[in-house]
Amino acid sequence: MMTALDIFRALADATRLRILALVRTMELSVGELAQVLGQSQPRVSRHVKILADAGLVERRKEGSWVFVAKGDADRVAPVLAALDAWRDGDDWAEADVARLAAVRADRAAAANAWFETHAGEWDAIRSLHIAESEVEAAMARVLGAAPIARLVDIGTGTGRMLELFAPQAKAALGIDRSSEMLRLARAKLAERGLDHAELRQADLYALPLGDAAADVAVFHHVLHFAQQPGAAIAEAARVLGPAGRLLIADFAPHDREELRAQEGHTRLGFSDDQIAAWFAAAGLVLQRDDTLEGGALTVKLWLGRKPGAQLEALAA
Repeated sequence: MMTALDIFRALADATRLRILALVRTMELSVGELAQVLGQSQPRVSRHVKILADAGLVERRKEGSWVFVAKGDADRVAPVLAALDAWRDGDDWAEADVARLAAVRADRAAAANAWFETHAGEWDAIRSLHIAESEVEAAMARVLGAAPIARLVDIGTGTGRMLELFAPQAKAALGIDRSSEMLRLARAKLAERGLDHAELRQADLYALPLGDAAADVAVFHHVLHFAQQPGAAIAEAARVLGPAGRLLIADFAPHDREELRAQEGHTRLGFSDDQIAAWFAAAGLVLQRDDTLEGGALTVKLWLGRKPGAQLEALAA
């Protein structure tokens, strides 16, 4: 059991106080912390380990990078409140904020460079179906404008779904296997000021969430890459609480075999019956399906819901 003495020992260093203040603002890699602090990565790593051992920060490995975020809120919130009450114009705070802005700018520049390099590939796929803006508008209509307690975007890619829906969520989490995609997403979310949205490297078949931990989950053009779509849907359903919703945006069945060969699509679209069967197996009720035609590929939206108080009231 971590004691107050352990926590205060962990904080008894100016560098560690600076690290806690920085990750309070946004999740940062060890390399980015070193850039802001003007210290070597090994030294910063040692300080991060002390804070992590005290439960004040969390470390998450993504490829060769290690990202650092605030620890459990129940432990960290009282510490931050105390620091706010005692702080009186720390000399380092203003300089750290300025250097942190440079980190944000570096992220944005890297993201822009990646998009410029890959824009042709993305445009080629998007030209095959209805405008993405219309898909996003349809998804927004399906989910509605009501507040969301916790949103999970599975296969978040560059974080577009978080950009759209995290503003109405109290908490938001984006999951992706690609560390490169997560770095791009961090840049975009930082530009939008969506600092309450977390990003984690994880597999869609093993989400880093407990049972019933979320109330909305989204697959946006992700399921056609899955080797086992039914298992991915079942895992998404596991983390949904009573009356939780799963929204899938993907393609209706098609015969564009080149997408399998050139773009890595494992499935050439899904039928309504397939999705309904997977929903039923996962304990979800198919509430609606929308068809968005236009172009060689037809986009489908499927909304499933877990049984809960709201569904029971509707059935009564």
